[in-house]
Amino acid sequence: MRVLIAEDDQVLADGLLRSLRGSGFAADHVANGSQADAALASHEFDLVILDLGLPRLHGLEVLRKLRARGSSVPVLILTAADSVEQRVRGLDLGADDYMAKPFALQELEARVRALTRRGLGTAGTILRHGPLGFDASGRVCYINEQMIELSARELSLLEVLLQRAGRLVSKDQLVERLCEWGEEVSNNAIEVYVHRLRKKIEQGPIRIATVRGLGYCLEKIPA
Repeated sequence: MRVLIAEDDQVLADGLLRSLRGSGFAADHVANGSQADAALASHEFDLVILDLGLPRLHGLEVLRKLRARGSSVPVLILTAADSVEQRVRGLDLGADDYMAKPFALQELEARVRALTRRGLGTAGTILRHGPLGFDASGRVCYINEQMIELSARELSLLEVLLQRAGRLVSKDQLVERLCEWGEEVSNNAIEVYVHRLRKKIEQGPIRIATVRGLGYCLEKIPA
């Protein structure tokens, strides 16, 4: 899953990047509101962590413009100004959650997990497709209740395919969802990741089908 962090405090941003990347997220960072608005207008994200006190464009204006474009991506607001008025304005503009600085990183991580589950439209943490299960909170894959060891990149790839189970996912969409800005990932690299994942999960009635020149589809094998 891909997260955008809009935060002008570089130390805080670096801490958030390390934490989210360590949990298997593809995380990108912008330091001002104009960059945040441009990134959200041109890229697809699964979650936005948005500081209100951004230079060049206030966080509330970034949020207003995001919702005006029809985006429903979950937004977690961060701010040093923990006033009721600020909180109400943010929620009225479409924020999904709110944290005042300073905050405990462990609590923020828990809220990120909850918001990404909400963004998937699920109350729980498990994505399932046939015998295959993925715990989005614990970042663990199961087949017939047996845990399968996957790398962080393989887990992220599986998550994207599960979110679109039964539908085609192009290589470009995989790069967009799995990779951070500046990360050089070729189509050949995506093929390697898919090949490794396929070898580990294709047990029983499930497979990753390749549609040549178009992409991949996670599907059940007819009995």
